[in-house]
Formats: sequence, C-alpha cells, structure tokens
Amino acid sequence: MNGTPINNYAPDFELPGIDDAVHHLARYLENYTAVAVIFLANQCPEVIQYLDRLKQLQQDYQSQGITLVGINANDVIQSPEDNFEEMKVFAEVHQLNFPYLRDVTQDVAQSFGATNTPEAFLLDGQGILRYRGQIDDAPTSATAVTQPYLRMAMTQLLAGQPITPSQTNSKGKPIQWR
Repeated sequence: MNGTPINNYAPDFELPGIDDAVHHLARYLENYTAVAVIFLANQCPEVIQYLDRLKQLQQDYQSQGITLVGINANDVIQSPEDNFEEMKVFAEVHQLNFPYLRDVTQDVAQSFGATNTPEAFLLDGQGILRYRGQIDDAPTSATAVTQPYLRMAMTQLLAGQPITPSQTNSKGKPIQWR
C-alpha cells in the first residue's frame, strides 16, 4: 500500500476550504487531540450514503477533541461535478458540519496514499497516522453496520489504547487522478 504507513507522520497540508480560508493540518493538530481526514467526492454514491454517519461522528467527537476534515482530490476534467463551486453547493445541500477542502494538485491524496472515496485517515495529535481505511463495514446501510472502524479507532485513540484494526481496505469509487 502506497502513501503514509501506519505509525508514521502524515504529510502536512495547506489547502483551500469551501469557506474561502486556507486550512493547515498543523493548525488542526495544535487545536485538536486527533484529526480524521476523509477523502470525499461530490458524486460518489458511497460518500453520499456515509454523510449522515460522518456528520454524526463530527457531532459525537468534536467535544472530545477530534475533528473531521473532508478533502476532495478528484480531477475536475474527469469529474467536473467535483469543482470548487460544486463543493460549496454540496456542503450546503448536505449541511456538512466539518471543513471541506480542495486538493487541486492531488499531492495530499497521493502522499496519504488515498485510493477511493470515501477513505478515512485518523491522525493523533502529533500528526501520526493511527488508522486508515473504511469508515465502517456497511457502506450502503447505516443500520447494517457491525464494525464501526473509524468510530472504534477514535474511541481507542482517546482512551490511549492500541487501535485495532489499524488498517482496512477502503471501498468506494476510485479517486479520479489527472
């Protein structure tokens, strides 16, 4: 698997958000115990099915010092509906409660080793990757979840426990590379 290995430092990033501000991973790490980076795409059916679960995670963990950060790295030539303006519309329509950033160069997605949308990367407060992969084991149905991987990883991280599993194979649509 390419990208950042588990227990290694994740790449710092500086990306534009739909709020027209520049978002730095380093600032998030200063202000949160952990950061869950989720690679998203506006037109991905799995992403849309996960949005309520992601918003619930943000709601449940923000007060405990964890924030979600969505990143869209899809190439807009192949996936025009992932352009910056459409991201703003998407966030408003779906009432996102976490930052949504644009990785135009795809450098961040490549350095993380992201392959699909949605795909989650949980970083501890030092910026070390502790979990990567699926959000849970039931992309198409919130009621069918038996393994809430990301939620378990967040809980284990906050409790200072080892994260198991630390890696799962993400499923969803492949990132549209340039």
